[in-house]
Amino acid sequence: MAQARPDDVPLIHDLIGIGFGPSNVAMAIAVSEHDARIGGQDVTTAHFFEQQPSFGWHRGMLIDDATMQVSFLKDLVTLRNPASEFSFLCYLKSNGRLVDFINHKNLFPLRVEFHDYFEWAAAQVDDMVSYGHEVVGVTPVVRDGVVEHLDVTVRSPEGLARHRARNLVIGTGLRPLMPDGVERTDRVWHNSDLLSKVDGLEGCDPSRFVVVGAGQSAAENVAYLHRRFPRAEVCAVFARYGYSPADDSGFANRIFDPAAVDEFFTAPEDVKRRLMDYHGNTHHSVVDTELIDTLYRQMYQEKVLGTERLRFLNVSRLTAVKETPATVNATVRSLVTGEETSLDADVVVFATGYRPADPLGLLGEVADRCLRDERGRVRIERDYRIVTDPGLRCGIYVQGGTEHTHGITSSLLSNTAVRVGEILDSLLGRSPVSVPDEVRTVIEGTGRPAR
Repeated sequence: MAQARPDDVPLIHDLIGIGFGPSNVAMAIAVSEHDARIGGQDVTTAHFFEQQPSFGWHRGMLIDDATMQVSFLKDLVTLRNPASEFSFLCYLKSNGRLVDFINHKNLFPLRVEFHDYFEWAAAQVDDMVSYGHEVVGVTPVVRDGVVEHLDVTVRSPEGLARHRARNLVIGTGLRPLMPDGVERTDRVWHNSDLLSKVDGLEGCDPSRFVVVGAGQSAAENVAYLHRRFPRAEVCAVFARYGYSPADDSGFANRIFDPAAVDEFFTAPEDVKRRLMDYHGNTHHSVVDTELIDTLYRQMYQEKVLGTERLRFLNVSRLTAVKETPATVNATVRSLVTGEETSLDADVVVFATGYRPADPLGLLGEVADRCLRDERGRVRIERDYRIVTDPGLRCGIYVQGGTEHTHGITSSLLSNTAVRVGEILDSLLGRSPVSVPDEVRTVIEGTGRPAR
């Protein structure tokens, strides 16, 4: 029989997750599969808090014809547990599309379809998440100078509540990155706003868009706006001569392998920098070759026909944005000649990327116990646990923001399934809960002994 708790002492969870995007959905699945594997006993009690009212992943970028840039086999579970009932293939089967997908002969699903898969998977573990609940603070519970629990303060429509955890896993995702001094408005967008704002232009007959950026999202935005508004001019601005193709060759893709994380983590700092420089063209500011060819073909066709709506202002940089009552004025400067071009547009879209959320931003005084390296970066162990002072016994794990320690897959889907298995392995190795020896020998199908 469970012991009664005083009213002011919250239930202690083995794990509390902050955020419920794909990474923490995968974490919840890993926990639920582990508990089911040993007969339903909750070896790891976990709960997640998500401030959005429902699951959502880059909804503003779910362009109808945009495809994933990773194989469907790099879903939430397959690389950790190929027999999982939460796989993309099981999703297809449940929706009656498995045979159709096989006949499609394509490893890369539509992005909107993969989002639907994420929603399907999240719905199966929705008993482990509270939507519409925002984590607003974390405080240490100190006894005899030692912190073995963390109190998590959560705000919901019902007010503030306190939850206690032995461990945290932070999966708060990425934040849109805008140039210094530029704010998002009704006419100045980040590409993450695209689909949420574009419908507001219906009936306005826009005449010009300016899209800033040289990566996949920028190219997709250019193609989408050009197609959606057939009378508008679309101007692409970037510092290169043209879009750079993504290197998705078999050898280069080894940088995304689970083994590459081990190698990167143990590599000297100068080798880490070189690896990121060598293989940045697998992901950063690159575009699928097929999309590059499509845009170039469209540009050339318009030149032949004398109906140029697609303009590329290359080797250039946008230097100023100024809104007027009717338009937004963009100043574009050539990096070669210094000549400036003034463009009056209905909308300027900045496809300028994302930055990781500060993993320590919510931790308050707990952040003071998290150690940093000589460059001021948060120190992260191989199991994705933040290095803390000895007095803090809780595990604080991060999913994202670890490029400096774990490499290019830090915030990507490529290693999500493996990463959550490693975090669960670490949690069980630290857990005070009694776990049968035969269960500890193999965690989540990884074949690795629990630490």
